[in-house]
Amino acid sequence: MITAFSWVPKGVAKAIPDRAELPSKEEIEKLKETCDQVYSEDEEDNTEDEKENGEVAHAKTVAEAFGKSSSIKNASSSIEVDDLNDDFMKELDMDNYDEEDDRIEIFSSGNGGLYYASNEMDPHLMNHDDSDDSDEDEDQTVLTTKSMIVCAKTDDNDASYLDVCVCEETSNGYPNIYSRGRFELPTAPLCTAWFDCPLKGGEKGNFLAVGLYKKPMIEIWDLDVKDEVLPCVQLGGKEKGNYKEGSHTRSVLGLAWNKEIRNTLASSSADKKVKVWDMATEKCMITMEHHTKKVQAVAWNHYAPEVLLSGSFDQTVVLKDGRKPSHSGFKWSVMSKVESLAWDPHSEHSFVVSLKNGTVKGFDVRQASNSASDLKPSFTLQAHHKPATCISYNISAPNLLATGSMDKTVKLWDLSDNKPSCIASHIPNAGSLFSIDFSPDNPFLLAIGGTRGDLKVWDTLSDTNVSRRYGSSRARP
Repeated sequence: MITAFSWVPKGVAKAIPDRAELPSKEEIEKLKETCDQVYSEDEEDNTEDEKENGEVAHAKTVAEAFGKSSSIKNASSSIEVDDLNDDFMKELDMDNYDEEDDRIEIFSSGNGGLYYASNEMDPHLMNHDDSDDSDEDEDQTVLTTKSMIVCAKTDDNDASYLDVCVCEETSNGYPNIYSRGRFELPTAPLCTAWFDCPLKGGEKGNFLAVGLYKKPMIEIWDLDVKDEVLPCVQLGGKEKGNYKEGSHTRSVLGLAWNKEIRNTLASSSADKKVKVWDMATEKCMITMEHHTKKVQAVAWNHYAPEVLLSGSFDQTVVLKDGRKPSHSGFKWSVMSKVESLAWDPHSEHSFVVSLKNGTVKGFDVRQASNSASDLKPSFTLQAHHKPATCISYNISAPNLLATGSMDKTVKLWDLSDNKPSCIASHIPNAGSLFSIDFSPDNPFLLAIGGTRGDLKVWDTLSDTNVSRRYGSSRARP
């Protein structure tokens, strides 16, 4: 399944990715020892989810990458209770999605240790020609005319990973999508956020932040490095069994990068908290506790970069100013659990929220006041008959909104004059939907991800009604 994804704008990724620097033999042994220590702890803690921190999880991945995982696998087999994928889907509880259950946790890394630094040093390799690697690099070349999409996946074999895909536009309107590489993850990913803050120097970078199932940390991966087995940065998590300072304590459910204050990342969690991180220093700058249940989504305002919106299972949406985090902010009651929310890119005052009951509501923040706690929406739209899990504004066409749902459909809406009208409906054959997003480069391409695990990209202008209304708005290369 695809639980989340992020577009990477054209021209950002390196044409040929760098090769990962292999961890040293000492680092691998240290990680393996840490992993072995965790597995030997008291059997009363009979699940990895409570004991295993990010370092230990990646120790397995590193060990496997160097053929050292046999002892780890044998140890882990005795404590695995359920398959990750089965457990993950069981907690999602698709069949009873509309029923409340506060107990659900979801919302809210042989050859005997011998390896060689290069082919020339390995006596078992008769041919030291690196031409195959050169051919592989050529196959992975990404031109500036191509976009990338990074999909957060968990497959039928319980493997969780980031799939880095190239989106190549074609003349027939159906993009050609192929995988450029992948990054292994310790458990199922729940949310992603792409950003270009130069964590490794220079003017811009190409990174992806990931929130994980039953893991209280945020992993950050360098998308310009291939065959990497460890994230370049980890925000929060555990260290020697204790939570790091400022860490979330449960799953991270939502992420939002601040495009104006580029070192800033917001996160929301099943621990009921919203946090603001400085990715350059890897520190939590602000912790806010204004919700009473799991916080599903966060979003920064496009025009006022200090203003942050958060939506929760407590059936409220709260607006806070990061410059005054102690202020109570402004709160809207939405009468159902929040699934997703988004600021209108064409108006600094408007936002929409999608809900578990299938409705989508629009709001205007200019109506807010310190005493207002139950403001009426600008519009209420019964968009779907199952949870409306995801929404995306079109950055080119004002008032054009896409909604996706557990009912397996995508719908396009014209929100003009706060009187929504459906202009297109599409069944992408992606299963129940978790994530949709218009492309930042070709704004009428809509990427779609769901339970079937295959990324779909819909050229919405192929629909007659959409083309008639917005055909002249198509972005030119």
